[in-house]
Amino acid sequence: MVSVEVSDAVVAVRARTRSGEPAGCTECGQLSEWCHSRYTRRLLDVTLAGRPLRIDLSVRRLYCENTTCPKTTFAEQVPGLTVRYQRRTPRLQRLVEDIGIVLAGRSGSRMLRILNIRLSRVAVLSQLMRVSLPPLVTPRVLGVDDFALHGGTYGTLLVDATTRLPLTLWEGRDAEQLGRWLREHPGVEVACRDGSLTYRQGITAGAPKAVQVSDRFHLWQGLSRRVQDIASAHRGCLPAALPPVSEDDRPPAEETTEHAAASSRAGRHAQSLFEAVQALTRTGRSHSSVARELGLDRRTVGKYARARTWQEVMRRPPRKPSTLDPYLDYLRQRWDEGQHSAKILHEELQIKGYLGHYQRVKIAVAPLRRGLPID
Repeated sequence: MVSVEVSDAVVAVRARTRSGEPAGCTECGQLSEWCHSRYTRRLLDVTLAGRPLRIDLSVRRLYCENTTCPKTTFAEQVPGLTVRYQRRTPRLQRLVEDIGIVLAGRSGSRMLRILNIRLSRVAVLSQLMRVSLPPLVTPRVLGVDDFALHGGTYGTLLVDATTRLPLTLWEGRDAEQLGRWLREHPGVEVACRDGSLTYRQGITAGAPKAVQVSDRFHLWQGLSRRVQDIASAHRGCLPAALPPVSEDDRPPAEETTEHAAASSRAGRHAQSLFEAVQALTRTGRSHSSVARELGLDRRTVGKYARARTWQEVMRRPPRKPSTLDPYLDYLRQRWDEGQHSAKILHEELQIKGYLGHYQRVKIAVAPLRRGLPID
């Protein structure tokens, strides 16, 4: 150590390596004492008493005495203090890595700023990307599931079901790729998946001896969907199965009327869609053509086309009251007058006292564009 300068902004330490001590070549490892020159490396370290610590270290550049080594000269490294091509000490590097693992880029940069270490989110992410991943160990119980990347694009995720740590992921749901991964990583005894035929084929091809099971989430999901299908298909039979209600047990007339009105809005909407889709599909038109004409998704058209009655597609509970409800009559009136811009309608409602978002108005008038009731 040569000197130490302490200020409010930084603690600056000037140091110098000793001359005459051999240092190992960074390429071949052979020791050398033949000094070529010196230069100063500026290193950042963790804070000292709350102040940033800067180390100005004078190091030697040495000749490599191994004639077969491709390096002519090399810079000496101080164990525990310097790393090749780095301006941060290993101790600061580990701190940045740990914070990056826990908080990632932007949040990690803010946390380091609290510790009086000025690094951008890009620097934190760059250091995080240098962290070597642990070796992949084939799990005994493998979890396979898909996830949405964006829109209709899906990917496949493999998870160790015992440790709940992700193993790998790739874009798409491909049985061949899953089977190839299982053949390259033998040892899976139990494969936990959803009801996808693609994953079943991939697991059967890659690990035929593995037992295929479903996890608790997919079991409950499949059961709930089946119950919804059965309840929707037999919705018309439910009133007849109820026991007769005496006059004393009947709810007030106001409550009965409100309940009927709340359910009839969804019923009218489902019935009108069902009749429109059925009328067009009976003529032999494709689902894509019907979807373009009615402004619906092709899968929605397919759902209404496969249904035998409009009650089968009513799976959603009654709509909850909205802050837009008092303005629905005004929206119908303005639409009939020829104002079809959701942005202008939203501005007019704001003048009348509506505090909701523009998207709610846009969604509310969407049925009018298809010739359906606003509700």
